[in-house]
Amino acid sequence: MASTLVHSGTLVDATGERPGWVLVDGEHIVSVGSPDEPTPQADRSLDAAGGYITPGFVDIHCHGAGGVHFQDGVDHALAALTAMRAHGTTRAVASFVTSSIDSLVAAIDTTRAAMSRDPGLVGVHVEGPFLAMARKGAHDRDLLRNPERESVDRLLDAGADVVRQITIAPELPGALDAISRFVEAGIPVAVGHTDCDYDTAHEAFRRGASLVTHAFNAMAPIQGRLPGVLGAALAAEHVTIEVIADGVHVHPASIALLFAAAPGRIALVTDAMAAAAAPPGRYRLGTAEVDVADGRAVLAGTDTLAGSTLTPDRAIRTVVDECDVPLHDAIAAFTTTPAKAIGEQDNAMLAPGERALVAVLDDQLHVTEVLCN
Repeated sequence: MASTLVHSGTLVDATGERPGWVLVDGEHIVSVGSPDEPTPQADRSLDAAGGYITPGFVDIHCHGAGGVHFQDGVDHALAALTAMRAHGTTRAVASFVTSSIDSLVAAIDTTRAAMSRDPGLVGVHVEGPFLAMARKGAHDRDLLRNPERESVDRLLDAGADVVRQITIAPELPGALDAISRFVEAGIPVAVGHTDCDYDTAHEAFRRGASLVTHAFNAMAPIQGRLPGVLGAALAAEHVTIEVIADGVHVHPASIALLFAAAPGRIALVTDAMAAAAAPPGRYRLGTAEVDVADGRAVLAGTDTLAGSTLTPDRAIRTVVDECDVPLHDAIAAFTTTPAKAIGEQDNAMLAPGERALVAVLDDQLHVTEVLCN
């Protein structure tokens, strides 16, 4: 297979920043070096032109892009992945909005077929239907349900090898037992779309829940006497905290606070819907109509946020430019941290033996090239 040398840039991953080059051959990174070391020969040479060389981004919460959703069939799933790949995403988890159990099982099977055609699609995130009515956001209230045993059984049977995370409101009847069952089956559980208090969230994390779905959104805020979900998550060192860094969902000061309070545990996500990397207008998200204007997606006729139009490189720019987070921490939050959260087998680093998933960004943090397998 052809080899590629990416050179003349700053290497950035979870270990920090340093000038250098990366040599990939086939499916893996072969070697990494500094400008002081001899530059190896390769079939292809790619000049980073003084920009940044990073691992490809790992988006563990993304509903779609390029005008289509992952949930709408194999061709649409592959098209959404292609649209996000242009912005640096080399691995994506297809997020599903609340649907009937029958529809979710069918969509899981469809995603399995899409995964066989593109290894950049690494699984499914089931965001509903086990969500709190009071914090449902854009999810269809008529399809919300409690996590009773039969529904949990069906999702476990359908998605044991595909589902990479599932969001559950732990205050629902049967939710804590469901969390235990998913965790025992090796499926990471996220606490989200919830009105639960600190003690209930703490119990969910004690039972093995290991993520928070889009921090600050669809949950009660932290208060002095009511620390809530985020208070419990910040105290639980095994918990990864998602955040949507689009300047719409969360104030930059709150994002900066998360990075300072939970270093190494923040996962940037897009929560993108079809309008990401696509023109503004009206779209559908599940059963809902969504209006998109000025980079903001809301349920038609309301001010309720309905996913985002965020791309990963724009999230990196927001975190670095508006939140004063060091670039290597921002990159780690879209590579190593989310990869570990869903149990990916490599570390999403620039190191020999890692998968050949590399993004090149210019000095303004716009993606210019992507190497993928």
